[in-house]
Amino acid sequence: MTIASLSASLALRHLRFAQCAGLLCGLLVLLAGCSKPAPPAANKGPVEVGVVTLEAERFVVTTELPGRTSARLVAEIRPQVSGIVRQRLFEEGAQVRAGQALYQIDAASFEATRASALAAVTKAEAGVQAATVTAARNAELAKLDAISRQQGDDSQAALQQARAELDVARAGLQSANVELSRTRITAPISGRVDTSAVTVGALVTAGQAAPLTTVQQIDPIHVDLNQSNAELLRLRRDLAAGVLKGNGASELPVRLLLEDGSAYPQVGRLKVQGVNVNPTTGAITLRALVPNPKGVLLPGMYVRAVLEQGVIDAALLVPQQGVTRTASGAASAWVVGNDNRVERRVVTVDRTVGDRWLVTQGLQPGDRVVVDGLQRVKVGDTVKPVAVTAAASTPGAASSVVAGAPATANPVPPASAAAR
Repeated sequence: MTIASLSASLALRHLRFAQCAGLLCGLLVLLAGCSKPAPPAANKGPVEVGVVTLEAERFVVTTELPGRTSARLVAEIRPQVSGIVRQRLFEEGAQVRAGQALYQIDAASFEATRASALAAVTKAEAGVQAATVTAARNAELAKLDAISRQQGDDSQAALQQARAELDVARAGLQSANVELSRTRITAPISGRVDTSAVTVGALVTAGQAAPLTTVQQIDPIHVDLNQSNAELLRLRRDLAAGVLKGNGASELPVRLLLEDGSAYPQVGRLKVQGVNVNPTTGAITLRALVPNPKGVLLPGMYVRAVLEQGVIDAALLVPQQGVTRTASGAASAWVVGNDNRVERRVVTVDRTVGDRWLVTQGLQPGDRVVVDGLQRVKVGDTVKPVAVTAAASTPGAASSVVAGAPATANPVPPASAAAR
C-alpha cells in the first residue's frame, strides 16, 4: 500500500467519526429540549430537636474527699520489767478486752524480792510494837520522876523512828508487788490485738523500743480527710450568701466509698475540723467517726468520703450535652423560646452533678434546653421541640459521682427511700 492510499483511508475514517459525533450531539440537544423541568423540593417543615424542660430541684450538695482510716485508740504493748517470756496468752488477731493478760514474764526473782519486802515489813512492825511499849512505860515513869525527862523524850523519838521504818518497809513491799504484777502484761484497752513480735523464751527489757504487740480499737474507727482551704472558703462564702443552706445537723453525716468502689453501709459523723492549714498542701484535716462493728475497715485503708455540706432549694440541673463551650471556655446553652425559635444563652455553671451541670445563671425554670439536634439548627431557626425525659438524657445522674471533682450534688431521696 502506497503512502497516498494510506493517507486517504485515514482521512475517510476521521470524516465518518466527525459525522457520528455530530449526530450524537444533536440527539442530546433534542432530548434536553424535550425534558420537563424538575419540580421544586418539597418543604419538610421545622427541624425536630430534643429538649429538656428545666425544673427547680432540691439538692443536697456533697463534697468527696480522700482519706485514710486510723484506729480510735492504739496501745503499743511494751514490758515494764525485764525477764524471759514464759507464755503468750492471746490469739493473734483476736479481740481482747481491757485488763486481759497477754504475756507472762518469768516472775521468780520478783517473787523473791516481794518475800524480802514482806519480811522487812514484819520486822518493822515488831520494832514499832517494842518502841510503843517502851515509850508508854517511860511516859508513866516520867510522871513519877523515876527517870529523867531526856530518857522519856528519847523513847518517844525511838517510837517515831520505828513507825517511819515501818512506812519505808511497807512502801518497799508495795513496790515489790507492783514489779511482780508487771510480770503479767495485760491489755490497757479493749480492741483487736496484732501479731506478736516475740515468742516464748525471748528476753525482753523494761521500756524497750520495739513493742511486743499492738492493741487497736477500731469500732468505731477514725477517718482522717483532707479538704483544700480554697474549697472550705468557697463553702463558707456560699453559706453566707444564701446560695447554700446548712443541713441543720450539728455533726455532718459522712458516707464512705471503699477502694473497690463499693459503698460502705455504715454512716459516720464528722467530729473534728482542723484549725491549721498544711503549708505544703494547703489542706485542712477533718476527722470523722465511723461505726465498724464487723471490722471491715482496718487502720491505714484508703477511702473516699462523701460529706453533706449544704442544701440548694432551687437547683437547675442541665444535661451536659445541652451546654457547649466556646474556644475561650465560655459556657452557653441553646434554648427554644415560646415562638419555637432557637436562641443562645450565656450561662454560668458551678459544678458537675453526675452527667449534668449545676447552672447558677442564665437559665430559668421552665426553659426548654436543646439536648439533641444542635448540629442541624442555628440561632433564629424555627424548630419543632420534642420532649426528652431527664432520665433518658442523663442516665444515672442522681447516683453518679465524679471522681476528683471538688464538689457534687445529689438529690434528696424520697421519704420512702429514706425509710428503707
